[in-house]
Amino acid sequence: MIKILTIILLAFSLASCFSSNPEKQKSTNILGKKNIQYYSNKTVSSLKIPPDLTKPNSENAFKISEYVQDVKEDIVDFSNNESKNNVANILQNTNVKLKRLGQIRWIIVDKKPDEVWNLAKSFFKSHGFAIKKADKNIGVMETDFLENRQEIPDESVGFIRSMLKKAFKARYALPTIDKYRVRIEPADNDKTEVYFTLKSMKEVITDAGGDTENTIWQVRDKDELLETEMLYRFMVYLGSDRAKAKVQITKSQDEKKTNVKLLDGVGGYSKLQFSLSRYETWEYVGWALDQMDIDIGDKDIKEGSFYINVAKDKDKGILSRIFGKDAIKKSYQIIVKQISSNSTDVYFNDLTDKNEQTTIDFSRKLLGDIAGQFK
Repeated sequence: MIKILTIILLAFSLASCFSSNPEKQKSTNILGKKNIQYYSNKTVSSLKIPPDLTKPNSENAFKISEYVQDVKEDIVDFSNNESKNNVANILQNTNVKLKRLGQIRWIIVDKKPDEVWNLAKSFFKSHGFAIKKADKNIGVMETDFLENRQEIPDESVGFIRSMLKKAFKARYALPTIDKYRVRIEPADNDKTEVYFTLKSMKEVITDAGGDTENTIWQVRDKDELLETEMLYRFMVYLGSDRAKAKVQITKSQDEKKTNVKLLDGVGGYSKLQFSLSRYETWEYVGWALDQMDIDIGDKDIKEGSFYINVAKDKDKGILSRIFGKDAIKKSYQIIVKQISSNSTDVYFNDLTDKNEQTTIDFSRKLLGDIAGQFK
């Protein structure tokens, strides 16, 4: 017993040494070499999840077959050589460029949106993901959560890790689960813009060592390296040259700070003011909604509107546990309106026209959260 405890203490000591320098770890992560292991054939155990978070399906979770009826007509089939050759022909000489505007990073593909849409679905299928939501009319697709099992790497603990594994036959990290959101926008000259967003959750222990010890899912800080790696893989999948894709992602670019203000608007409602053009502001707001994982029900770039479905904080908790998160969501409109050549306002519109104080207060919180994405 003493020997085992000694091994455990030594292992944790060594592990902390290898994790004490995050900058060094970051510099060793090279595009194309990051180990990503998504487990599409694994199920997530039935765990307690906070009421305002989304619980992954725990029965036969993450199986593509559950979603095939809804999306199979849009998925490229790789089951035979002819289809593989067709895909290879589609991807030949594809021009993929990485663009950046402040915090926003997206890619422009020299293909029509329909082609990119189908290829995006096939890309995630190749990584084991199921498509949870796919609305081609607004160009938004989301995957289901999938387990990304991260263990202590062999090189970090060496033979001690092997001894521990044999002794306890256990993993050394609680699981994390990831999902991706892709927004596909038409661009000029039959090109397509693609925005890529990662959201992660982690399993954490509550009341560790106590009688009520359990595990729950909590939102996890975004793994920027993982999101970048998947973006790189997607660029290569679309036909980009590997070396060129790496150069585009890794080359240093100064990020232009976004000047956004939260102001009082008409009738007590809040508004945002961007020192950008209308189209740039549209891109920023769409990116922020992606980062906040807000459900976009519809959008119209000509009128500058996003129609979103979101739940107020006061409706969460017991109501979401009883009726489910989707049942307590309400629809609102976000309007992007250019005021001058370098100034654009973003308004919140209550579609019910009731002008309730709770909705007025909610407009300030929501727009404040959007502005917070650019700090």
